[in-house]
Amino acid sequence: MKRFYYITLLTCMMVFGLVTACKESFLEITPNGSLDESVLATANGIDGLLIGAYSMLDGISSQGTGGWEAASSNWVFGSIRGMEANKGTDSGDQPDINPLQTFSESATNPYLNLKWRSVYEAISRCNSVIRITAQTLEAGNITADEADSFVRQARTLRGWYHFEAYRMWADLSNGTGVPYVDETTLAEDVTNTADIRAQILADLDQGRTLPNDMGQVGRFNKTVAQVLWAKAQMQMYKDYTAALPVLQDVAANGTNPAGQKAGLEAKYGDIFDTDFRNGKESIYTVQYSVNDGSGAWNGGWGEVLNFPYKSGGSPGGCCGFFNPTQEFVNSFRTSGGLPLLDFTYNNSPVVSDQGLTTSDPFTEDSGPLDPRLDWSVGRRGIPYLDWGPHTGADWIRDQTYSGPYNPKKQVYKKSQEGQITEVGNWTSGYTANGYRMIRYADVLLMVAECKAILGQGDLGLAEVNLIRNRAANAAGFVKEADGTTNAANYVINPYPAFADQATAIKAVQMERKLELGMEGHRYFDLQRWGNVVTELTRVMAYEKTQPWGGSLYTSSVIGPEDVNYPIPQRQIDLANGSLVQNR
Repeated sequence: MKRFYYITLLTCMMVFGLVTACKESFLEITPNGSLDESVLATANGIDGLLIGAYSMLDGISSQGTGGWEAASSNWVFGSIRGMEANKGTDSGDQPDINPLQTFSESATNPYLNLKWRSVYEAISRCNSVIRITAQTLEAGNITADEADSFVRQARTLRGWYHFEAYRMWADLSNGTGVPYVDETTLAEDVTNTADIRAQILADLDQGRTLPNDMGQVGRFNKTVAQVLWAKAQMQMYKDYTAALPVLQDVAANGTNPAGQKAGLEAKYGDIFDTDFRNGKESIYTVQYSVNDGSGAWNGGWGEVLNFPYKSGGSPGGCCGFFNPTQEFVNSFRTSGGLPLLDFTYNNSPVVSDQGLTTSDPFTEDSGPLDPRLDWSVGRRGIPYLDWGPHTGADWIRDQTYSGPYNPKKQVYKKSQEGQITEVGNWTSGYTANGYRMIRYADVLLMVAECKAILGQGDLGLAEVNLIRNRAANAAGFVKEADGTTNAANYVINPYPAFADQATAIKAVQMERKLELGMEGHRYFDLQRWGNVVTELTRVMAYEKTQPWGGSLYTSSVIGPEDVNYPIPQRQIDLANGSLVQNR
C-alpha cells in the first residue's frame, strides 16, 4: 500500500505556494502565480496540488490561515458549542473561546475569522486543481481518465469545504449567507446572498462515481462521497428520503479508501487507538503524521491543547482544554441498561471529586453506567488508558473554572509516546492519531435517524442495537489494573423495541450523543434537528447549577440567532460591501 496518509504538509504548502500568494486578501479567488503554471501541468504536478487540497482537511495551514482555531475535529465549534465540553484550562487562556462557549460571540472573534480563512483557502486549492487539470488535459499532457479522477476528487473536496462553511454561517432556512466559489469565480463577483445548497450537492455528487478502492487511505472514495452527500441532504434540506437508500448502501457495501469493508470494531475503545486509525470502522480518517521533518505541522495540531494539565506523569503535558461537562457525563447513567431519554439522569448525577484535592479520600460512583463513558471521559479513580488511574484535581488546570473531567478519545497511550507523538517539540501533544471524520457507527445512526423520522420499518431499532451491542461487549470495558475487573458498574442493554416514533427519534438522538460524544458533531446535529435553542437552554440551565457554572455562564441566554455563527467582520470588510452579515 502506498503511504499517501503520511502526507508531508510542509511540502504541500511549498508546492501550493508556487501558485498562491500568502498574503491575506478576500478569499484568494484567483491565485497570483509566482511560477508559470505549466510547470505543474503534469499528472504529478496536479496530484501535488490535489494533495495540498487534501491537506486542509485538518483545518491547519502553515501559512497562518488556521490552527487549533480551525481544527476539522470541531472541538470548539461542534463539541464546546454543543455543550458536551467546557473550554477548560483557565479563564485567561485562549479567551476568544469563552464567548463562543457562552453564546455571546461577536463577528470580530478571531476564531471565526481563522475558520473562514481555512475553509476558503481549502476551496481555493480545489479550484486550482480543477482549473489546471482542464488546461493540462487540453494540452494533451494527461489522459481523460487521469483528469476525471483529479476533478472528481477536487470537486468532492470543494463540496465538503463549502458544506463546512454552510454549517458554520448559512441561513439554515434558505441556504444563503456564505459564498460559493468555483474555478471561474472572480473576486469582484462574490456575494453571499444566493442559495448555494444545490451547488454543494452537485460537487459532492461528483465523488459518487469514484472507485471504492483508491489504493491510498487519505483519498476520498465513492463511500466517503456517498456519506457526505447523504449528510448534506439531511442537514440542508431535511431530505431523509433521498439520504436513506444511499446510507443503506454504504452500511451494506461501503469501504474505506483502501478498499477495506466497513464495519464496527469489536471493542469501542479500539476505535480511538492509533493502531485502528484506518481500520474498518474508519470510513474516513483525516491523516496525521509526526517526526517527518515538518516540525509537527502534519501532526494533530488542532487538538494539541486537549490533554490533561499535569506536570509529568500524564499524556501531552498541555494544556488542560476541552473538559467534558457534568451534563454530558450524567447522560451515560442507565436504568435497566437503557438511557434515560427523559433527562432524569441529571437527578442522579455521576459522582465526581469536584472540590477535593488529590489527597482527599474519594469514593467512585457505584451506580449503573454506559461503558462508553470511560472511553470518552477521564474521571478520578478510573484507569486513563495505560497511564494509571486518573488521580483527580492534579490533572485539571483549574477545577473551579472547568470542572473535574478530562477528554480521552484523542489521547495516546503511554506505551505509544515517542512513536506516534512528535519528539523534541514543546509538547508531545502533536500526534499521528488522526481525526475520525466519518465512522461506520455514524453511518448506522444516520440510517436509524432517517428510518425513525420517516416512520419506516423498525424505526432504526436494528441499527441502534448494533451499536449498543458493540458497546456491551464486556471484553471492551475499561478494566482495573488486574485486567479483568470492570472499572465501574457498567450496565448496558439493547432496546427491546421502540414504543412509538417519538420514542425512536429520542433514542436515536441520544445514541448519537453517547456514541459520538466529544467528536465534534453535537452542535451540528442539533442544528439539523432544529433544537439548538431548546436543548442547549436545558443543558445550560443544569450547568449553571454546577460549582463552575454560575460564574462561567452568568447571564448567558441562547436565542434563535445562535443556531449559526456570525460572519467574520474581517471578511465583510475585505469584501468591500459584497458580503452582508447573516444576523
